[in-house]
Amino acid sequence: MEEILNQFPDLSETQIQQFQQLESLYFEWNEKINVISRKDIEELYVKHVLHSLAIAKVMKFKSGSDVLDVGTGGGFPGIPLAILFPEVNFHLVDSIQKKILVVTEVANALGLENVKAEANRVEKLKMKYDFIVSRAVTQMPKFVGWVRNKIKQEHKNPLPNGILYLKGGDLTEELQDFRDIVIYPIPDFFSDPFFETKKVVYLPL
Repeated sequence: MEEILNQFPDLSETQIQQFQQLESLYFEWNEKINVISRKDIEELYVKHVLHSLAIAKVMKFKSGSDVLDVGTGGGFPGIPLAILFPEVNFHLVDSIQKKILVVTEVANALGLENVKAEANRVEKLKMKYDFIVSRAVTQMPKFVGWVRNKIKQEHKNPLPNGILYLKGGDLTEELQDFRDIVIYPIPDFFSDPFFETKKVVYLPL
């Protein structure tokens, strides 16, 4: 929590309280429905919350933007981003119903009116979005195939519309067919050793 306050010093009192509530909410719900590994829940703020917020170091979403979180799991990166950007609409999707139950309950407990959570496959969604975010749900070529037709044509954010993807490890082979891709190493933003090989991958679409 301290690192979040250091990295994002302009948080409102409401946002600080919402970030502080995440720990007890996820501990409580993880006991009922396991959406975060037992090992990781002890390091919730670094491995899940701060990791999600790395996207905010690359993109400051404009008010009124529509952002889709694909394969959100327990609500990452969508929930932390929704706290940070209360004027942005977040649609959190996962194919597993029980995970969406947790996301819905957490969002409701935090009073996040900018979050819509839905159990669905991304291929079935009809809406279009300014950005699509996700945390390593599959290889990039397959992911692009899922979401390519879900991006709005008109741009209103600092970067052209596209994908912001949280990934780790050596991505050379996986990304070799994408010429427009930009890789932002997360250690450029956060010093914790956990982020050593982690990246935000941006692909305009």
